[in-house]
Formats: sequence, C-alpha cells, structure tokens
Amino acid sequence: MTGSRNIVDEITGHRRMRRNRKADWTRRLVQENRLTVDDLLWPVFVVPGSNIVEPITAMPGVNRMSVDRLVEAAKEAADLGIPAIATFPNVEMHLRDETGSNSLAADNLINEATRAIKKAVPNIGVITDVALDPFTSHGHDGVLREGVVVNDETVELVARAAVIQADAGSDIIAPSEMMDGRVGVIRRALDAAGHQNVGIMSYATKFASAFYGPYRDAIGTGGLLKGDKKTYYIDPANGTEAIRDAALDVEEGADMLMVKPGLPYLDICWRMKEAFGLPVFAYQVSGEYSQIKAAAMNGWIDGERVMLETLLAFKRAGCDGILTYFAMDVARHLAKKG
Repeated sequence: MTGSRNIVDEITGHRRMRRNRKADWTRRLVQENRLTVDDLLWPVFVVPGSNIVEPITAMPGVNRMSVDRLVEAAKEAADLGIPAIATFPNVEMHLRDETGSNSLAADNLINEATRAIKKAVPNIGVITDVALDPFTSHGHDGVLREGVVVNDETVELVARAAVIQADAGSDIIAPSEMMDGRVGVIRRALDAAGHQNVGIMSYATKFASAFYGPYRDAIGTGGLLKGDKKTYYIDPANGTEAIRDAALDVEEGADMLMVKPGLPYLDICWRMKEAFGLPVFAYQVSGEYSQIKAAAMNGWIDGERVMLETLLAFKRAGCDGILTYFAMDVARHLAKKG
C-alpha cells in the first residue's frame, strides 16, 4: 500500500483532487455555481374566461389559466421569491387572422393579464412577447404574404404591439419572432411613447428546433402552422450565425439576451456571455420539460435531481437566469431547503 501511495503521489505531484470532495461541507465550500430562486423566470399560459385551470396534456404539471387564476398563481410565485413571469396567450380562434391584428388590441388577452397581474402583484415582473403566432390564423410569427413571412411589415406591427403592451404595464418586451431589425425599431417605438424604462429581452438566438412541439399545443398553434419557420429562425447547425445575430440585437439596444431552446445550446449561452457581457437567459423549452417529466413518470430517472441538474447546467454555462416550467417546483424545493 505504501508503494501504491508513493506512486500516486509521484504521478500527481501530491495534488489530490478528491481532498475538496471528501465531505459535504468541503463540497459546499468550493461549489462554483448555485441555483437560487432569483434565477427563475416562470412562463405561463393564459386563456379567456374565468376560474379555468386547464391541464396541458403534452406538458404534465403545466396548466392554461384564466386571468383570475393566473393572478392567484402570480401571488404564489411572488411569495416564493420568483422575480418575474412570462405570459403567453391562447387566443380564441375567431380572433386570429392573417395579420395577427388582435395583437394590436389594447384589451386583448395578454394585455388583460398584464394589467391584472400588475394591479394585484406589483412586486413581480411581467415579461411579454410580441411575436404574432398566437394571433395569426396560419401559426407563423409574422405576417404571411403569398407564402412568405414578410419582415418589415411584421416589424412595424410588433413595434406597435410592444408599445401597447408597455402601456398595459409590461416591464420587459421579449420579441421572439426573429425579424431583422426588430429590436432597434421596438426600442425607438418604446422611447417615443415614453417607455424608456421598459426593457427588451431579445430572443437573440431562437433556433428552428424540434423541441417546441408541446408549446405549440399549449397556445393552440400546432395544427395551424403552414410550412415551417426556417426562413426566420436560426439553423441549429449555425453557432457563428447565432452570435452574429445576437451582436446585431446588442447594437440595436437589447438590454438582455435569450437563447432558445436551452440545454441543446449551452455552447451558445457561453459564447454569448463571453462575447457581450450582457445578462443572458436560456429558455428551457416545452420539449425539454416534457422529456424530463415523461422519463420521471415512467420511473426511468429521478425527476427532481434531473430538473435541478439541468438548471444548474445553465448557470455553469454563464446564464443569469432560466425561463423554465419547473420554476414553481424549484422555488418550493429551494424554500424547503432554506
């Protein structure tokens, strides 16, 4: 045994990596990243009506909620310390059309939800998206003309929608439709309307991913989509293009950057943080969530440990926070630990 120890010491130069792993207290002492409730942003789905809590089949544990029930949930989230929620509407079909015109209605579902939340729970942030897909009859994020999602007309509409959402009380506009120039146009429109304090969290790198399926079911666009979104979302193969796209958003005035989806694109999270130094967020999307839930429900993985491990991976990759459907579960878990 003595000889074995000497050989190991000779090879390692007396450097033993396991010294810092020998006990719980040493592991806690040298832990490089920690997940806290301050890292959690909670995406929620809103439906018209009252007293509705409607389970989403493809996303076990996630519900569509009417505004009144969402307000109750927002209160609970605030009490747990979650900094902000991101709202996504499931708009009635008769209100959807070719240009997503209901996005410009001051009393539409997303603005109704914002006003109600800010009135009842003023200490929680509200993040809203201006992409047109919840409002269009074809499921695309912008205006569709002769089979093409047109850039400039879409930008004009989402900038107008951003001002209306800010008027309703939105704290951060998060444009996800990936049109060229939209961050700069939205910034100018917000400032011109007196909303200099409303931030922009750019979906700087939104990939043409296969992980969005359950989300599209949640907002009722899955069966509507004609074609695909590859002409405006980024090719999953292209990391350098993603960074170039993010750089343009930074130049145009984005306050924060987002990577979507999350876990398959940790390299992009790291590259963006290193390149720009702005707050970087990842969206752990519906497909990521549902895979973990399904495997856990089948007893194939420890769902809680995997949930926490994936969120910690975002922190290790340089993210300042994560949009995750696990937000409430994690917040409760952390509250119990505390």
